[in-house]
Amino acid sequence: MNENNQLRDVFAAIADPTRRRLLQLLAEADELPLHELKAHFQMGRTAVSKHLTVLKEAGLVLDRKVGRETKFRLNAFPLKEVQDWVAFYSKYWSTNMLRLKQVLEEEDE
Repeated sequence: MNENNQLRDVFAAIADPTRRRLLQLLAEADELPLHELKAHFQMGRTAVSKHLTVLKEAGLVLDRKVGRETKFRLNAFPLKEVQDWVAFYSKYWSTNMLRLKQVLEEEDE
C-alpha cells in the first residue's frame, strides 16, 4: 500500500464515530480484548470486529493473540499524517481570521 492510499485509508477509518471511539478507548489502555471493547457499544461482537478490521487495515490498530483471545492496541503513528494535514489548514484559517480581524478593526475606526 503506498503512502497516499494509506493516508486515504486513515481518513476513511477515522471518519466513522464508532471507530474514533474505539481509538479513544485503545488510547486510554495498553491493550484491550474484543469483549471489553464491545462492552462500550450497543452493537454485536461482529460489528465491533469489522470496525477493528478497518482500523487495522489503515494501520491504526495492532493485534496479538493471547491464548484464545485477541488483544488490540493503538498504533497512533498514522495519525501524524492527519495531524500534519490539519496543521496546514489550521495555519490557513489562523491567517485568514487575523486578516478578518484587521479588516473589522479598520471598519470600526
